Amino acid sequence: MANKLRQIIAIGGGGFYRDSENLALEKYVIQQTGVESPRVCFVPTASGEPDHYLSSFYAAFLKLGCRPSVLTFFKRTPELRTFLLNQDVIYVGGGNTKTLLAVWRDWGVTEILREAWEAGVVLTGVSAGAICWFEQGMTDSFSDELRPLHCLGFLPGSCCPHYDGEPQRRPSYHRLLASGEIAAGLAIEDWTGVHFRGTELHRVIASKPGARAYSMRAVYGSVQEVPLPVEYLG
Repeated sequence: MANKLRQIIAIGGGGFYRDSENLALEKYVIQQTGVESPRVCFVPTASGEPDHYLSSFYAAFLKLGCRPSVLTFFKRTPELRTFLLNQDVIYVGGGNTKTLLAVWRDWGVTEILREAWEAGVVLTGVSAGAICWFEQGMTDSFSDELRPLHCLGFLPGSCCPHYDGEPQRRPSYHRLLASGEIAAGLAIEDWTGVHFRGTELHRVIASKPGARAYSMRAVYGSVQEVPLPVEYLG
């Protein structure tokens, strides 16, 4: 594999499923592999693997010159370590993060994903596929309210996706930060990605003007929301 950097690109919302013509974030992800025709594995566990989501994925990544495949848990599941370590990108879809993590843990996927990350496979995803890499995430997996959720812990701190796209995200994240129920972290708007090299934030990119991400923390019960510099993709 050409690139041995540990890379994670967490996308707050949007992407190929919401706009098949705006694939700037997807292009950015595959460029990080250093491979001309990268192998991209889609993991739609959080949404229950619906056919229309899979079709959108194949259409987008074939258009980008990739070799796409899908990892399924609700149909026949391949030998996981061989399958995942043979990828250049692992792209995790949105949906119910709590269910996603439960399925992965039952199948023993967590350590394989860590091994893939350390081997240079680019890990990425949108919404549930963004927060899963952090220590904690803001999730709507529960029907009554947004809650903090313990995730994989590859990246430090917490993550809140859809920061501008869903009206309860911002006040809920502020409330949980101020109360100490969730750790300091990042708020990511739709059409925005945060690119980590190792466990350090390398770059914030966005595929729509005005989209951004924020560094979030509580200081003496007051929440500090600091906009991060953004590179807009063509």
